[in-house]
Amino acid sequence: MTTMAIATAVKLLETLPESEQARVVDHLREYVTELQDEAAWDVLLDETQPQLIAAARLAKQQMATGLAKPLDEDEL
Repeated sequence: MTTMAIATAVKLLETLPESEQARVVDHLREYVTELQDEAAWDVLLDETQPQLIAAARLAKQQMATGLAKPLDEDEL
């Protein structure tokens, strides 16, 4: 499916020498990969949101009742 945005990008690329086209495609590939990674993280966070909320509530309860203690970096 070719959209207007894709057609515009192709027309812009066609104005460049082949070596520059390759550079632009490399940058575009990296950018698209980053967007896909971010989308995957968003899905993962959405799927685990209930567990994250439950863990945060448990941590607050433990702090309120004195069951939690501050992190001691020397113990790591």
